[in-house]
Amino acid sequence: MNFLTIFIFICVFLLQKNVAENSFDKYYSPLWGSNHLSVDPQGNEVQLLMDTSSGAGFRSKLDYGSGLFHISMKIPEKKTEGIVTCFYLTSAPDNQEPGNHFELDFEFLGTNGTVQTNVYDYDGGHREQSFKLPFDPSQDFHTYGILWNPSQIVFFIDGIPIRVFKNNTAQGVAYPSKAMHIEASIWNADWAGPVDWAQAPFVAHYRDFDFYACPTQNDDVSICGNGHYFWNRHRHLYLNDEQKQQMKSYRSAYMTYDYCSSPSTSKQECSLN
Repeated sequence: MNFLTIFIFICVFLLQKNVAENSFDKYYSPLWGSNHLSVDPQGNEVQLLMDTSSGAGFRSKLDYGSGLFHISMKIPEKKTEGIVTCFYLTSAPDNQEPGNHFELDFEFLGTNGTVQTNVYDYDGGHREQSFKLPFDPSQDFHTYGILWNPSQIVFFIDGIPIRVFKNNTAQGVAYPSKAMHIEASIWNADWAGPVDWAQAPFVAHYRDFDFYACPTQNDDVSICGNGHYFWNRHRHLYLNDEQKQQMKSYRSAYMTYDYCSSPSTSKQECSLN
């Protein structure tokens, strides 16, 4: 066996290894609407389908206490209001009324390119910040990420920070202190507008299932806050100057709604974040 043959064999092996490590089945399992969820034979893409009978969703196999989470999504291309395509972390139990809980959301409201972020801070949420994206999220995959460590929560789109929620517990603001799992789903909501069912079915695509996180089997997330994990080290505890400028520019150009902008919806953390 000559060197070139050995080299090609190693490259193929590593490619197969990377695909396997990034497979849906390693990190996730179907949660609901399993007959509206399909996984490609390689396990590297999932499609969630929404029609008049059901939507679908999946969740991570484990719960986590901190991490750097992401997924690549392409929302349905058929234009409508009312269809909500999501990627989020939540402490809410499966298939139960969530009650007060922690949650960090990316939610596409309809398919016109508006994404809403939200934070449930062991309450009912209502911390919406929305963005009209500078690209069509139905035409290609883009990466949506959430950093959660003891210092801050950061929402990213294609690596650009768009929102920060800081740990302000010293000022009396709650901060996620319970384990959360990852969910992704497609469903319809009256508050997101009327669905044009003549366009159904609506299909969302998901890829890139690997992520970095600290698993925990109980609600004690303190064990996930140490510097052993790279996302808890100093460079991830605060945005650097370049990231702050990126976020400022992105929000100035594309943010269409901010709960902090009105006295009727503003909350304590608005003056601290």
